[in-house]
Amino acid sequence: MTILLFAAAYLIGSIPTALIVGKLAFNIDIREHGSNNPGATNTLRVLGKKAAIIVLLIDVGKGALAAFLPALAGVEADSLLIGLSAVIGHCFPIFAGFRGGKAIATTAGVLLVANIWMFLAAYFAFFFIIFISKYVYYGSLAVGLTLLVYSFFIPGREHELIFSIFLLLLIFLHRSNIHNHYHRREPKINDKNLKNDRIPPKNNANRA
Repeated sequence: MTILLFAAAYLIGSIPTALIVGKLAFNIDIREHGSNNPGATNTLRVLGKKAAIIVLLIDVGKGALAAFLPALAGVEADSLLIGLSAVIGHCFPIFAGFRGGKAIATTAGVLLVANIWMFLAAYFAFFFIIFISKYVYYGSLAVGLTLLVYSFFIPGREHELIFSIFLLLLIFLHRSNIHNHYHRREPKINDKNLKNDRIPPKNNANRA
């Protein structure tokens, strides 16, 4: 039964929210615009606030639902581990050619259900680092680092291993941001040139 929960969580995470929103409302593949990432941040950059809020809420919901699966099924299983399967699905979605997002929103949903204190620590670090640095990917990496540090205060060693791998995953997923930063091409969140990436909806109505 636990294996089925892992599989179900992965499939939930694999729902490509940003890709669907981009196709339905704007007739584009968001992976070909902006930073090329099908996540809430690039959705905001390319499609606007309304689309970004939809993507954010659904992506957070994917993680929360996945973490809640053991309770729904009445099975004794680690909700954190089950939820992280949804994160893997979000990053490597079977429904979108394994080209997915960068884990942050879906991870937030998982932590909201599995460990609220871990959520508060990680996402305080996320917003604080972005506020200080103005780089979103710095905040994303701060989530992984914070979770790893937090894991040292949890009994047992399994979480230390899990979040060490998670941090490495985040570094891998943000490799293009790191490369761009090295070559001074990574935009800050307040970069006025980001507005040039915005596109109108397919019905030519006002932008989102």
